[in-house]
This record gives sequence, structure tokens and C-alpha cells, in this order.
Amino acid sequence: MFRLGIPKDETPSFGNRSAVRRNSPGRELDERFIRILKIFKWGPDAEKALEVLKMKVDHRLVREVLQADVEINVKVQFFRWTGKRRNFEHDCTTYMALIYCLEEAGMVGGIWKMIQEMVKSSCAIEPSDLSEIIRILGRAKMANKALSVFYQVKNRKCKPTATTYNTAILMLIKEGQYEKVHELYSEMCSESDCFPDTVTYSALISAFGKLNRGDSAIRLFEEMKDNGLSPTAKIYTTMLSVLFKQGNAEKALGLVREMKSAGCTPTVYTYTEMIRGLGAAGRVEEAYSIFLNMLNEGCKPDVVLINNVINFLGRAGRLRDAIKLFEGMESLNCMPNVVTYNTVIKALFESKAPVSEVVSWYEKMKASGVSPSAYTYSILIDGFCKKNSLEKALLMFEEMDEKGFPPCPAAYCSLINSLGRSKRYDAAHELFQELKENCGSSSARVYAVMIKHFGKCGRLSEAVDLFHEMKRLGCTPDVYAYNALMSAMVRAGMTDEAQSLFPRMGEDGCTPDLNSHNIILNGLARTGGPERAMEMFTKMKNSEMKPDAVSYNTLLGCLSRAGLFEEAARLMKEMRLNGFEYDVITYSSILEAVGKVDEDIKPAA
Repeated sequence: MFRLGIPKDETPSFGNRSAVRRNSPGRELDERFIRILKIFKWGPDAEKALEVLKMKVDHRLVREVLQADVEINVKVQFFRWTGKRRNFEHDCTTYMALIYCLEEAGMVGGIWKMIQEMVKSSCAIEPSDLSEIIRILGRAKMANKALSVFYQVKNRKCKPTATTYNTAILMLIKEGQYEKVHELYSEMCSESDCFPDTVTYSALISAFGKLNRGDSAIRLFEEMKDNGLSPTAKIYTTMLSVLFKQGNAEKALGLVREMKSAGCTPTVYTYTEMIRGLGAAGRVEEAYSIFLNMLNEGCKPDVVLINNVINFLGRAGRLRDAIKLFEGMESLNCMPNVVTYNTVIKALFESKAPVSEVVSWYEKMKASGVSPSAYTYSILIDGFCKKNSLEKALLMFEEMDEKGFPPCPAAYCSLINSLGRSKRYDAAHELFQELKENCGSSSARVYAVMIKHFGKCGRLSEAVDLFHEMKRLGCTPDVYAYNALMSAMVRAGMTDEAQSLFPRMGEDGCTPDLNSHNIILNGLARTGGPERAMEMFTKMKNSEMKPDAVSYNTLLGCLSRAGLFEEAARLMKEMRLNGFEYDVITYSSILEAVGKVDEDIKPAA
């Protein structure tokens, strides 16, 4: 394990724009010379003005001209001219002054060219200079070029410090290049006098957390403490996220206790992570209790935290508490935003609230000055579809388009499914075609919905055509698309053809699920007789794909129709022992079948 030594102080030579300016002497540049530059640009007249005004060409003059309010091209020409003067050579401060000018002008190519020239020149570059170069290239979205400069300067001009390494690490994290972060850390640890600090560990722990490499994050956290460094509130908060993702809620809560005992006060972000993690783990009472305690302790929540609390309360069916918290937001100096309203509206749908109440909240949202987002409309369309309020869903769909939000595939999918359930198959297909025209393609899930409804209305050939179309367009069928097609085939009496799709599913990277097996079992039960249905059912019991209540009920119906009542009775006992209940439809069909048998064997009068 890496052991911490004694870090060296890093004294910046300029660090940033303000530091460059502080290197300049007190007196200002002669205003007459600036006027010349603005009127005549750079050229013989400006050169003559330098002589007349007896202005000495030195680093101070170059920095002052570069800080003046003149065109960027004039600054570049002046910089080039001074670099060719006898007994003058640009240093780090003049190079950086021009680089800042190029950055402000958005001349990305010029920045890179000037940095390359600076690195190749004989001017000294300090570690803080290198840190600033990395920041500038990072802001210009040139992370790989920044690393290239880092190694060029490291090998030729200066020895990076922890601050330099941290700058590069933070840049890489911002660009999402997490793997390179660990490479830099390893390299940093191999240096004899460059030691990771809290900034380093914070960045690394954050990177590993985002990579879902929780064990590595935990190892670094422990290493940091072993090296005598105290974790910051941000590091503790990141570790909470890591532990909750691993399902270690108890360890996460223990970490909060450790944090407090170490004198590190939890922030609103810490509470947010703790409450989100407990809510996701279903520990709603604890999460809500921690939130109330946080308020009593005087920690002010922000809208993100409150949105999380409303979310887990809504998902737990505690709609009253969620709305009460919403109504108290203003007293907490926290105004609801679009996410807050979306969360409440979604909770209303999940709690089966009346459509009128949902509409009321939507109107309240608009009246408060909060504009609906594309996600708002998606929630409303999906919710209205599930409530069988198809006309309201269609109105929302139109309003979404009018407000400039292109309807997303999820909204289309909800509407297509709802239209299909209403047996408006042509309207569903028309909307499906519109989706392809507007979005350029469609998802496997939307194809699955359309295939399912074509199968239900007996249009098998169109269902098959859609399945082949999605493959032709590069949209790989998922298990839902395959299940939809198999269900359509079974409805058409093509059970064997449907079962033959199982091997093809593997070729497309998906595995038959329990629903896939139940679809085929249903087909065999209806057309293949009890022997084939029993054979498949037995195979399911002996495999990882164990039968569920649907499987049992399907087979019970098959046995009852065949008059195999003793077998059906045995299966019902087995079903109960496995924790499943036979449904009313199946039981009714058994009673009906028993009645028919009794009539058949009744002696003639």
C-alpha cells in the first residue's frame, strides 16, 4: 500500500489571469500607443510610435499590450514581432498572457499552436504553469492534448507536483476518461516526492464510484485514512453512494456515524445521498425520520433533496405525506421545480388517484409559472393511457407537439399500446408510421407493442413483416419482440413454428424468459394435447425456468378440458404447496368440465 510522505509546497509562478496581471508594474501603458494600435493596427506606424514614446520592449510591455483592449490579431502580430527583437525572448508570463487572449477569443487552434511553441521554447515552465496549461486545454475539450503536454513538460522541463497531477486527474474525470485516471494515480505514487492528497483521493474515489468499482473506491478510502488524511464531507458522501449501490445500507449508516464522530458535519448533499439510498432500499421510515431530524438540526434542504423525499414517499404509497411536504416547501425557502411537479404527478398515477386530481395538479403547475418538460408530457400520456383516458392522452400528445417538444418514443409507445387495447388497430399503425417518420427509427419495444396488437387482431402476416422490418433496419429484436411474435403465431395455431424461434433468440443476444415459455405452453395446451403440455411443464420444473401461477393455471385448464381430473387435483395440491393460487377462471373451467362429464355418463331415462 502506498504510504504518505511530506508534501512539498507548490508556489505558483502565475497560476491564472489575475496572477499574470499582478506581475506587471504599477504604471499603466501609455494610452496614446493603444490608440495607435486601434487605429493603425500593428505595423510600421505602431513600431514608430514605440520609438517616439521611448517604450522599451520587455516582458512588462508585452503583457500590458496583450491585456489592452485591441483586436486579437493585433495582439498576435505584436507578440510575433517582439519575439524577433534582438536581446528579447518570450518567457512563461508572456506566452500565458497571449494564450489567455486566444482562449477568450475562442481560438482553440491558436491555443494549441501557442502551447506547443511554448513547450518547445527555452522558457522555464514551473509546475503551476503546467497545471494552468492543463486547465486551459481541458476547458477547450482537448484532454488528450493536455496529457501529451503533461508528459512533454514532465520529461524535459519540470517535475509535476501533487497539484499538477490533481489538475490532470480532475480534467480526465470531467471528460469521463476514468480509466486514465488510475494510470495517472499509479504514476503519481511511483514518484519519490509527489504524494496523493485529499483532492487526489476525492477525485479517484469519485471516478471509481462512477465506474461501479465500489471495492476499489473502498480500498482507496481506507488507504487515505491509513496515510493520515482526513476525508472531507464530499468524500464521505461519495462513499455513501458507493455503499448503497453495493446494497450495504448498514455500512453506509455506520459511515455517517464515523463521519460525525470525526467532526465532519454532514452537508445537504450527504443527507440527499443517505435519504436516496435508504429510500431505494425500501427503508422509507428511516429515510423520512432522517429527513425530519435533519430539519430539526438546522440543515436546510435544497430542491433536489426534497424531490428525492417526495419520490420515495410517493413510491411507498404515502401520497399524503408527499403532498404535505410539497405544501411546506415555501416555508423551507425551497420552491418546487419541474422535477418536483413531475414526481408528484407520477406518484398520483401510481396511487391510482382520480384523473381529475392529476389534471388539477397539472394546471396548478402551469399556474405557478413552472413550464412542463418533455418528461412531464410523457408521464401524463402514459398515465392517462393506463387509466383508459385515451382521449386525454391524445390531447396531451398534441399539446406536447404544439409546445415544441417532439413526442418521444415512450409517449408513442404508450399511445400505440392504448389504441391497440381499444381495438383501434389502424390508428395504432398510423401512429407507429408517424413515429418512424418523426424519429427516423423505432425502438424494439415499440415494434413489440405493434406486433402484439397485429397478432391479437389476427393480422399475422403484418406482424411477421414488422418483425423482419425491424431486423432489416438494424433494430435488434429483444425478448419482448420475440414474445409478441410467438404469441401471434400461437394465436394462429402455429405453436411449433413459434417454438422454433427459441434458438434464434440466442443469435440476437436475448434469452427466452418465463413469459416465452408460458406462451409456448399455452399453445401446446390448446393444440398439442395434455401429453406435450405436461412434457414441457416437466422440463420447466427441472430447469432454471421454474413454472409460475400462469404456467400452473395453463396446464390445469388443459387437464380439465381433457377430463383428466385426478391429474388436475394433484396439480392443484402441488400448486398450493409451491405458494401459487389457481385463479377463478381456471377453477370455473374445471367445474364446467366436471359437469359435462357427469352429463355424459348419466344413464338414459
